Amino acid sequence: MIILLLGSGGREHALAFKMLQSSKCSRLFVAPGNAGTASIATNVSINPNDFNAIKTFAIQEKIEMVVVGPEDPLVLGIYDFFKNDAELNHIPVIGPSKLGAQLEGSKEFAKEFLVKHNIPTAAYYSFTAVTVEKGCEFLETLQPPYVLKADGLAAGKGVLIIHDLEEAKAELRNMLVHAKFGNASAKVVIEEFLDGIELSCFVLTDGKSYKILPTAKDYKRIGEGDTGLNTGGMGAVSPVPFADTVLLEKIETRIVKPTVEGLQKDGIEYKGFVFIGLIIVKGEPIVIEYNVRMGDPETEVVIPRIKSDLVQLFQAVADEKLNEVSLEIDKRSASTIMVVSGGYPEDYEKGKEISGLEKVENSLVFHAGTKLESGKVVTNGGRVLAVTSFGNDFQEAIKKSYQNIDKLHFDKMYFRKDIGFDLL
Repeated sequence: MIILLLGSGGREHALAFKMLQSSKCSRLFVAPGNAGTASIATNVSINPNDFNAIKTFAIQEKIEMVVVGPEDPLVLGIYDFFKNDAELNHIPVIGPSKLGAQLEGSKEFAKEFLVKHNIPTAAYYSFTAVTVEKGCEFLETLQPPYVLKADGLAAGKGVLIIHDLEEAKAELRNMLVHAKFGNASAKVVIEEFLDGIELSCFVLTDGKSYKILPTAKDYKRIGEGDTGLNTGGMGAVSPVPFADTVLLEKIETRIVKPTVEGLQKDGIEYKGFVFIGLIIVKGEPIVIEYNVRMGDPETEVVIPRIKSDLVQLFQAVADEKLNEVSLEIDKRSASTIMVVSGGYPEDYEKGKEISGLEKVENSLVFHAGTKLESGKVVTNGGRVLAVTSFGNDFQEAIKKSYQNIDKLHFDKMYFRKDIGFDLL
């Protein structure tokens, strides 16, 4: 099978690595990819949001499956674009329909879906520029901290948690009236703050049946002890040690099952990943958000733990026969540590040469923000590399990743030294 994978991050390198282990994958193209995917697959210089360019390429190269890594093409409707085009509709797209992608594309849509299907989530209200003062009045009725969420896609940075009431009001006006996050904050969801421990649950569904993938926990803040600015993620561990069989059973019966059944009841076509962001409050799982693709860097710990043939799983999703295939998981723990550019998540420099990659042993290095320049691997983003290792527990896996990070170097390289600190 000739497959096209869309995206350019660590998530896509991890997916490419796993798909190429399948005897069903004869050729893999990655658009646009990075230096890591270039070493195992064929990179193509196409923007994942340029559907016409993707169409031309898919026809030219006789593509037989499209796997979508990032959220933007899904929210823009790439699934529907293929389905509604006579020249493309024979090619399965692994990812939800445009309507299904609204679970991530609109926080309000997701909240309405959760409430409608009786899935546990925090109480909320939505506001626009017209109702901004009502929003300020609503904030006065809540206990701090205050949670403000831009309704649309804001590259993982559209959520603010603020302890001071006046600052929360100022930020609400900033988001709604002054477009702090552009169109993404034309509408803002204010919800009650939940205090607990976070957990990511990943599900693969063909729209009827589903497989629950390994759990993971990522670390979003730039600073140690979970301090400082939010990032795309500084590291992750899988499985999550506190996710015991009792909690996992609650997650499946109260959240996963009603989510997949809700998609069916609402007539929403959905063939792909559902990433459910959970918070565990006093042993009870509550949904914080949905994403409609795999998380990053969680993909780098979840996907390597899957022993089953990933392409076979994707084919079963496309054929709506997911219930007929088995999912085998590696019992070992995995951890990944992100190595980032100095200054990230704010201003940072690109083009720094990376050395030491050939010295890494007993770990997987997934490229996130890299590119090839005159035969050398250089930095090309904020999050640069994800170093993933296996171990009998997450501490052993983390130790291996840190040992290998010591062999890597680029100018102003930074990483957190405390991934997993809260699980000890």
